[in-house]
Amino acid sequence: MTDSGDNGKMSGRRRFLLVATSVAGVVAGAGVATPFLRSMMPSERAKAAGAPVEVDISKLESGMLLTAEWRGKPVWVLKRTSEMLDDLKKLNDQLADPNSERDQQPPYAQNPTRSIKPEILVVLGVCTHLGCSPVYRKDIAPADLGADWLGGFFCPCHGSKFDLAGRVYKNVPAPTNLVVPPYTYLSDNQLLVGSDSKESA
Repeated sequence: MTDSGDNGKMSGRRRFLLVATSVAGVVAGAGVATPFLRSMMPSERAKAAGAPVEVDISKLESGMLLTAEWRGKPVWVLKRTSEMLDDLKKLNDQLADPNSERDQQPPYAQNPTRSIKPEILVVLGVCTHLGCSPVYRKDIAPADLGADWLGGFFCPCHGSKFDLAGRVYKNVPAPTNLVVPPYTYLSDNQLLVGSDSKESA
């Protein structure tokens, strides 16, 4: 027969082992869960990807296209020449939405040049068909695009064409004009893409 003293010691040990094992399990569980939960939270880089970006256009020459990135998408900034701007007026009959009536731009870019300043175009470099990235083709009347091509953006994936204001041609797969993101000028040479407000800088 075991005396009650031994029973008390055994119960105490069991309690101690049970508590110790439970504490170890909780600590181990927290150790596994912490990295897992952290992996589900957006990184600093991911948070920053949605923030407005500043674009320096001081070295942008006439006819030149600059590419920046906002929200993981290419943003094209094109400095148009006076000839390019004149050619925009000649294309209305060939375009699906020449007056930019569909909501693909902020109100201040719903004009013939789709921009705040006529010479500077700011658009997302993403085809509105399947999200491919068109190519900047400023050459006039190339053999592969035809005698009526006055420069613009061509998507080689499925053949969509856009003029130098990002307006889509008729009878191509892309349904709408290229998107003009919200933007503003911080100065003559500095753009803020992703916000209409200078206070966001």
